[in-house]
Amino acid sequence: MCVSSRQRRGIGGSVASMALFLLSTAGVFALTFAFVIRLTTQTCPTRLFLFGVLFSLAFSCLLAHCLALLGFSVARGWGEAGVALALFTLQVVIATEWLIIVLLRDGQPCQYFQGEFVMLLIYVLVLLAAGLVLSLCCLCSSCLTYSYSYSGGSRRQTQVQATLLCLTLLLSAAIWVVWIALLTRGNMEMGRRPQWDDPVLSIALVANGWVLLLGHGLAQVVLLCRWEASSKEGPLDFGGWTSPNANLPGLGNLIEGRENRSFENDGRKQDPVFQSPYESGFSMTEIDPDKDYSIPRPQTTNISEPYDVYYGHSLSD
Repeated sequence: MCVSSRQRRGIGGSVASMALFLLSTAGVFALTFAFVIRLTTQTCPTRLFLFGVLFSLAFSCLLAHCLALLGFSVARGWGEAGVALALFTLQVVIATEWLIIVLLRDGQPCQYFQGEFVMLLIYVLVLLAAGLVLSLCCLCSSCLTYSYSYSGGSRRQTQVQATLLCLTLLLSAAIWVVWIALLTRGNMEMGRRPQWDDPVLSIALVANGWVLLLGHGLAQVVLLCRWEASSKEGPLDFGGWTSPNANLPGLGNLIEGRENRSFENDGRKQDPVFQSPYESGFSMTEIDPDKDYSIPRPQTTNISEPYDVYYGHSLSD
């Protein structure tokens, strides 16, 4: 993986949320085949259930990431993935309840009208609208103040993420407005219902899938890898402490003539040029190790009564 093991704990929630988002995006592309095939008793439950569930998971991940960038404590770390799953669960309950009521309790065949299909996606539209508003707030906050995300990104990185989130959600909202308008009124007014219903939904799935993948999926992975690469700390090199000149080229070559330090010409003496930051003009080899360099300290001869001699001398006088 791009992330080192030392930093995996800090950004584990972001990676988990990104994995859920990529899974939902892959499901959106795969769901296109359910609308390419004509409507049957097998494809009908798949359309009704997975359409809202997959988009709710994708928009929940985007919404949770907006909360994380805004600094909400509930969305920090692993809380980001937890918030996304909690928001996604409600759409699962709504779609499951509709299928149970229609198929099991009433015993009716799986059929739906265009308006009924859109009504099942009201909660998904709420997630989309909330994510769009929060992304705009995050973008304004990152531009006006120094905002730092929980993963340690700088202000510039937060601005890039907020811009991509806002652009992704804005394009997704535009796609949803277009396909809902065509499905509910446009196709009927143009006399293309039901021939254009499934193609409209298929095109909407593919278009929104690419917007999610390019706008947030791949872009977030690239930002995550760049952040990890820039935060790597190189290992410290302590070779200079033991051998300052170990890595200097031509150290073992024989020095002759003017290159030899023992050779000096007449005239002005040039200042020595040091080849290493550890090298200095003071050489430890010039100090005699047998010579005593300690500083003598004063000592008193009469420790018990140091002033007896003084007073005795003064009295005798």
